[in-house]
Amino acid sequence: MKRVFNFSAGPSMLPMPVLESAAADLMCYGDSGMSVMEMSHRSPSFDAIIKAAEASFRKLMNIPDNYKVLFLQGGASTQFAAVPLNLMKNGKADYILSGQFSTKAFKEAQKYGDVVACASSKDDNFAHVPETTRGSFRADADYVHMCFNNTIYGTKFNYIPDTGDIPLVADMSSCIISEPIDVSKFGLIYAGAQKNVAPAGLTIVIVREDLIGNAREGTPSMLDYKLMADNDSMYNTPPCWPIYVAGMVFDWILSIGGLEEMKRMNEKKAALLYDYLDNQDYYTAPVEKSSRSMMNVTFVTGDAELDKKFPKEAEKAGLMNLKGHRSVGGMRASIYNAMPYEGVEKLVEFMKDFAEKNPKN
Repeated sequence: MKRVFNFSAGPSMLPMPVLESAAADLMCYGDSGMSVMEMSHRSPSFDAIIKAAEASFRKLMNIPDNYKVLFLQGGASTQFAAVPLNLMKNGKADYILSGQFSTKAFKEAQKYGDVVACASSKDDNFAHVPETTRGSFRADADYVHMCFNNTIYGTKFNYIPDTGDIPLVADMSSCIISEPIDVSKFGLIYAGAQKNVAPAGLTIVIVREDLIGNAREGTPSMLDYKLMADNDSMYNTPPCWPIYVAGMVFDWILSIGGLEEMKRMNEKKAALLYDYLDNQDYYTAPVEKSSRSMMNVTFVTGDAELDKKFPKEAEKAGLMNLKGHRSVGGMRASIYNAMPYEGVEKLVEFMKDFAEKNPKN
């Protein structure tokens, strides 16, 4: 078996110890006589799995007791509608636009009320995150929404916006469990699991209890946070296999030292790649240094043909999915938690070799 280094923005790499454990349990989980993929979500075996996963997640992220953890379906994009349907009590919300997904969330929320873009970096092609102050937000807004890490553009907020008493909602799909975060500064956090947590199919919501129970009339049952919380995420059949894998990922991170250690490892990987980009003149990193993402690193050669050639040649070297998003172009290296330092080392070596063999005119 030959494993490649998968730099995909998602679904992404999973930790090898987790994959090995999942493989060992694939045919028969414990003494259940069946795979997790086959067992009833109402069975004692799965009940233990989902409860253990939530307990490990709470410990890992130090989630306060007055927050609910929901294991849902539909991807983070479904939360673009669920958030306003549950939180927009007075019909107003402010959105910080820092990239494609925050913009999509903004447009979806506009269907449900008076929703404004309170800050945006669109005019600079989202090369940095917007700066905000408490005065950026309407005092009567029901919530403020942000996307903490911008997968496509390779940017990340280097601060938590001060929204005062207004609940702050964050899409953390591409940076959750990559470093410690103070959950108490947010009213709600949501994330698709397929980047740092588990296979595609699981969406995690962390929501403060006082924000639950206000869903507007007509909200679909599957988008009602109170209904999901009251049923312990099992109003219907949940994504059982991704929840099982997520639990193992949480335990793996706890076993290596928790989110402080995860942050140290991620910073080391990102520093290796950014240090190279900053000390050569073949590639350009378009993101302002103060807004750089630890998870998604974007770069270009400045030559459209070379940008097309790079990911194709990289694949031959076992470096997969380095093509940038179609709306940005160039290259993107997603170096999530499970990407080993060795993978980034190999990428930098390849970048040096490619530059030497492909001089620009």
